[in-house]
Amino acid sequence: MMYNVKCGADRNEKIFELISGKRCGLLTAASGVDSSGIPTYYKLFERKMLSVLFAPEHGVHSVLQDGGWSGSYLDKETGLPVYDLPARGNPLIDEALSLCDVVLYDIQDVGARFYTYIYCLTYLMEECAKRKIPIIILDRPNPISGSIQSIAGAILDEGKYSSFVGKYAIPVRYSLTCGEFAKYINSKKHIGCDLQIVECLGWQREVYMDETNLLWVNPSPNIPSVNCAINYIGTCLIEATNISEGRGTTRPFDIIGAPFIDSSKLCESLNAYKLEGVLFSRSFFTPMFGKWQKESCEGVQINIIDRRSYNPHKTGLCLIKALSAFDGFELKEQSMCLRYGNNALSDLEAFDPIRTFVNEQKGLLEFKQEIMPYLIYD
Repeated sequence: MMYNVKCGADRNEKIFELISGKRCGLLTAASGVDSSGIPTYYKLFERKMLSVLFAPEHGVHSVLQDGGWSGSYLDKETGLPVYDLPARGNPLIDEALSLCDVVLYDIQDVGARFYTYIYCLTYLMEECAKRKIPIIILDRPNPISGSIQSIAGAILDEGKYSSFVGKYAIPVRYSLTCGEFAKYINSKKHIGCDLQIVECLGWQREVYMDETNLLWVNPSPNIPSVNCAINYIGTCLIEATNISEGRGTTRPFDIIGAPFIDSSKLCESLNAYKLEGVLFSRSFFTPMFGKWQKESCEGVQINIIDRRSYNPHKTGLCLIKALSAFDGFELKEQSMCLRYGNNALSDLEAFDPIRTFVNEQKGLLEFKQEIMPYLIYD
């Protein structure tokens, strides 16, 4: 079944009612388009309402690779100033916000705690709250569904491991839209931002984005599909190792491997877990950039058979354990703690992925209860 959904960017009448006569700032990326493919920045610029652009990681047009920032510059299409919002914030934020009466947010997220866009958003929420500037979020579906049952992963130890790849005490897969997340953090962290949400129409929590009429514009260069975004929940942990997570190939986060991996043995180890909704097959690839650039690698391809029974986070834990059996495997401990959320994966000899997964469930119950007042969609 295909669901007819209007995202926030489609609701022009509502948007222009809220921003009439105001100078607008916009935090956006290539995915900030309506269901006809028209960018939100273009609609605002055309009406002479846009005064400044804010850029997340990868840039306003999503052309930069992992960790890429452009710095402050003039956008060649609109001539407007662009201010990026990296982990430490922008020292020119006062200058940027002096050009705004209101700030809009329109980016397609992927629903993973590691993804940096939501932290650009909360940084702006904090800065706008200080200056009494309202923020309007043009909401979008969580592309991997907003299923409460699908929430997964350890709750981040915020006191020890808060960073730009995980700032708050939330699980890896948190099943909120950006609007819902912003409402939750605004309240939990007492930010005090004047927050308004232009809600999606026609979206239901259990619906994945490729089950709607909305366009899939890559949220970042290495998330080319909904299935990739699902696998990313688990395979982003591979970033904290010397194993390629598939960057530099046509299947990032769907294939993983390294020159020293025996793909047959790895497949056998992973399939022995009998994980629901997924099948592992052998993979051979040569990354054009990133880890093991231009070197022949072998490993596995993660094939999603039934996305509603598949738990990508559980798969990621099993991957780490299976990979650790190979000579040559290296884990970057601090990087893994930042991504997993605590130090449970530091001792891989003692690490049991299934027991770890079961232990995580206790922390998720409280989170599920906490977010209930902030849910917008059924």
